Amino acid sequence: MLLNCPAQLVPLLFSESYREARGKFVAASPATRAYGHRALGPTGENLFTDVAYLGPSAADNLLVLISATHGVEGYCGSACQLQFMSEWTSAHLPPSTAVLCIHALNPYGFAWDRRVTVEGCDLNRNFVDFDQPLPQNPGYEVLADCLVPPEFMDEAFTVADAQLAAYRVRRGYHEYIAAVSSGQYTRPDGLFFGGRGAVEARRILESIASDYEIERRNNVIIIDYHTGLGPYGYGELQCEHPSGLGGYERAAKIFGPSVTCSDLGTSSSVLILGTQDSYWERILGDRHTYVALEFGTYDVNQGLKVLRQDHCLFRCRPEEADMDLGRQIRTSAKLHYYPQGHDWKEMVLGRSSLVNRQAIAALGLAED
Repeated sequence: MLLNCPAQLVPLLFSESYREARGKFVAASPATRAYGHRALGPTGENLFTDVAYLGPSAADNLLVLISATHGVEGYCGSACQLQFMSEWTSAHLPPSTAVLCIHALNPYGFAWDRRVTVEGCDLNRNFVDFDQPLPQNPGYEVLADCLVPPEFMDEAFTVADAQLAAYRVRRGYHEYIAAVSSGQYTRPDGLFFGGRGAVEARRILESIASDYEIERRNNVIIIDYHTGLGPYGYGELQCEHPSGLGGYERAAKIFGPSVTCSDLGTSSSVLILGTQDSYWERILGDRHTYVALEFGTYDVNQGLKVLRQDHCLFRCRPEEADMDLGRQIRTSAKLHYYPQGHDWKEMVLGRSSLVNRQAIAALGLAED
């Protein structure tokens, strides 16, 4: 394992665009496999999810590192993946342990500085069973046109803000934030839309899982990098609802008591519908441990404002996505989910390195 000081790594690992991040990832990987997406980037560039595999192909134990589930959050996740590859090689892994790095699962969102996929879907709400009745979110229906006004005008946002504030007072903050962000399946141009079917990025993840035979592994740890919730720079290890308390207990055994859980009310996230962990739970059951490594950035209300502007732009003026207004909104989203401070970046790398060591140690113990 190569021990590098985070301060030295910062300019090498963090990137300022999807294109730059992809170039660094491909260059750092001994062998990568590219999964193409139909969407194009802002300059017309092709977009890919790239995969690197370290370790024996038949390893019983597997660590999966995923970046850009929420596209714009990929700046952080990509750096964490590059850090892993700078610290670990196949020779440093326990004998029956391998690592799968999935870079830019949602490259459209990464390239365009959006959280959503090209379909306008929040990928971390898309892993429901679409053959069953979809979850209902009546609170979102009440707030839908306040969250994403039908006109991109200051006056429309002023009126909407007042209505949202009144709802918070009337129903309480917890009910308000759950209605806003837990997921909804009725408004394709709205916030946290879970889709009406499996989107391309989800299908690609399922293809990767099949191609690399993840389902046959005995012990799988998944670390899914996110940003935007919690204290500035702190990396919270969040367990999701699909794995239940069993998943939380597995994660706490590996990573310690800092692990949080929405079921217990300790997470900075509300209980979310259709998360990626639903997929891992479905194919692996108690053979997997999933955590979202969530790095805090700025005030959650600021983040909500950024998201509302982004969705309103694409609802009302999609033709301006790559004009002055669109670039301004995209820059605001990037800076919210990817703080430029050197301190934030060092905090990310320090926490990520610790979590990597804990995961590898746990997989090594599983071989005994």
